[in-house]
Amino acid sequence: MIKTSLHTLIIAEAGVNHNGKIDIAFALIDAAASAGADYVKFQTFKTEELTSRNANLADYQKANIQQTKNITTQYEMLKKLELSANHYKLLIQHCKSKKIGFLSSPFDISSIELLKNLGLKIIKIPSGEITNYPYLKKIGELKFEIIMSTGMATLKEIEDACQVLINSGTPKEMITLLHCNTAYPSPFEDVNLKAMITIKNKLKIKIGYSDHTTGIEVPIAAVALGAKVIEKHITLNKSMNGPDHKASLTPKEFKNMVQAIRNIEKALGSPEKKPTPSEIKNIHIVRKSIHFANNLPSGHIITENDLIMKRPGNGISPMLLQQVIGKKLKCAVKADTMLSWELLI
Repeated sequence: MIKTSLHTLIIAEAGVNHNGKIDIAFALIDAAASAGADYVKFQTFKTEELTSRNANLADYQKANIQQTKNITTQYEMLKKLELSANHYKLLIQHCKSKKIGFLSSPFDISSIELLKNLGLKIIKIPSGEITNYPYLKKIGELKFEIIMSTGMATLKEIEDACQVLINSGTPKEMITLLHCNTAYPSPFEDVNLKAMITIKNKLKIKIGYSDHTTGIEVPIAAVALGAKVIEKHITLNKSMNGPDHKASLTPKEFKNMVQAIRNIEKALGSPEKKPTPSEIKNIHIVRKSIHFANNLPSGHIITENDLIMKRPGNGISPMLLQQVIGKKLKCAVKADTMLSWELLI
């Protein structure tokens, strides 16, 4: 289940970085588990239902697929990346053995049914399906816990998609929206991370972030801004042939991101401002107390010039200076002596 506590749900997006090979898919699961991800996510589709035979490749797909002269359409590319229903059963079993959750994004109605039959309780809606009414209605009726990416969408389109899911039977509390930019890789100036906060405030809904930048800084920043879910592509090697490898993290980079996010979670702490356990021991060392600046005789009436503020801070606080001025000394004192109330009349 999606947690709403301090723990951020981290999804390693294997996507189609398996290149259509089950052994690479297993290796991606292993890498995601070793990196500390909560879930590893794949993409489930039937090519014939996802795209027409003459749909053009995106520019980033053309740039990232080697020997594009042999692949000129989305259909040709996706057909090579499609996995069978039996493959997904094997992937789920492997995830269980590695103690990592299995997720997938369905891209067509048949794939929604497949994932439901495989026992998935959480479904990930990709950005491209946010305006697909029959698709959204189907998912809403099945009452999955839903994570939905919002790349390319306006706030109105996001709101409309949520309404379809809600009207179809999924409570709003079971929906988490991921702010997202769908360029692979995403230019930093196009990330618009503040829009994630707008989505949260306007729609009163749980938020997260799906990242396609080249580094790990933006997901970490998203957690600091309140993201409850982080999704990031993982690959075994960025130089592999395929559309998404170059916008993915290596296993080592992914592990570094996870560790950084877990540190940020700790650092977010409590909204209460007070000395923390690690600070308390330093209070007396770094703060100051009222000390005598000069040698003074018994019966002397104290003036501000007689006093100096010095460490340590386990005496009378300088904030009480006005309560000290005008008091009379019970006995003579030497310069550098810490003032105490017992010395005063």
